[in-house]
Amino acid sequence: MKRFRHITFVAFCLLLAPASVVEAQRWLGDATLRFRAGWNVGGTSPVGLPASIRSLNTYRLQPNLSFGLVVDKPVAGKWGVETGLVFEGKGMRTDATVKNYHMDIIRGGQELEGRFTGGVTTLVREWMFTVPVQATYALSHKFSIHGGPYFSVLTSRGFCGAAHNGYLRVGNPTGVKVELGSDGATSGNYDFSDHMRYLQWGLGVGADWYVGPRLGFYAGLNWGLNGIHHSDFHTIEQTLYPIFGSIGFTYKFKNKTTL
Repeated sequence: MKRFRHITFVAFCLLLAPASVVEAQRWLGDATLRFRAGWNVGGTSPVGLPASIRSLNTYRLQPNLSFGLVVDKPVAGKWGVETGLVFEGKGMRTDATVKNYHMDIIRGGQELEGRFTGGVTTLVREWMFTVPVQATYALSHKFSIHGGPYFSVLTSRGFCGAAHNGYLRVGNPTGVKVELGSDGATSGNYDFSDHMRYLQWGLGVGADWYVGPRLGFYAGLNWGLNGIHHSDFHTIEQTLYPIFGSIGFTYKFKNKTTL
């Protein structure tokens, strides 16, 4: 009986498939299919730097490649809807000077928590599939803008680093003072990768500019609206949001998309 139900379900799906394909062709008939490939530049940051972060000393670019396919479906006049699937990286490597910054570190196999003053090196690594669901507006046949929400599912994540060249006050700002050096044996390491979210969402805006019938360039900005860590993670007191700009080229396959 169970096998009969499975066969019936498969047969029902096969009967619906031709109608679904025809409906998809009708819906996509006047849509535009684009391939975008580029690079993301930005970082994960609190909105408004807290007083405990005194300065950003270095920022190293990461291989944050981005590429995917998007479909732009006209809706009314110059307005349309854009969606698709993009695989992209959003990572950063920074070194900052902090004072009385809450930290939870491992030093010499011992876990220490308290207030740190000194240098903090942070490496963030995120790779994800992103689905934009955005409105588009064609200012001309060569230039269009788009904006709206996006949703990302992470396939790889990492948040680690080291506290170095400073001291940690264990427990509170007047606790026992522990000196931290610059090498692996004397610095304090941390890894908060397991506390990162697998799902992210936010708002994005951007523009496409075509220099020919098919080839063009794009630029955009994606601003995450939920932090990269789970809400119950409080070792880093500020919520860190992924804020990244993007730039690259776009290629229009067809003015009319068919299956």
